[in-house]
Amino acid sequence: MTIPLKQFIDALPADRQLAFARLRDCAVNSVPEGFLESFSENSLNYMVPHSLYPSGYHCNSALPLPFVSITSQKNVITLHHMGLYADPDLHSWFTSQYVKQVPKELDMGKGCTRFKKPDLIPYELISDLMSKTSVLEWIALYERRIKR
Repeated sequence: MTIPLKQFIDALPADRQLAFARLRDCAVNSVPEGFLESFSENSLNYMVPHSLYPSGYHCNSALPLPFVSITSQKNVITLHHMGLYADPDLHSWFTSQYVKQVPKELDMGKGCTRFKKPDLIPYELISDLMSKTSVLEWIALYERRIKR
């Protein structure tokens, strides 16, 4: 059973409460119009609703097309941005900007950025990242690079 977002944030360690809330603010204030916010299974998600992309996610068409997820796990806050996975240019931009702004080495998979120290999260960079891909651009990129 998923708990409400506020209750989830309130249950986080104090340093993560602020960081998670600030990451949500980055998303809410920067993600282009058309993405839908949801919270489930301890993950804050931004996705393309079925009303804009009826096919849904190729792994499970009953689910809307995912775009970004923010989670807090045992020792880390993660930002999973599907655009970073699908768009090499966006990935390159993000990684080059990150190293200019954060003194600690980037801990990143293909699209998942892990933040072990909440005080080192580059919130302005995250806001810029969130604003760079419109819903229509994400759908086109998804169909071109990911959907099978």
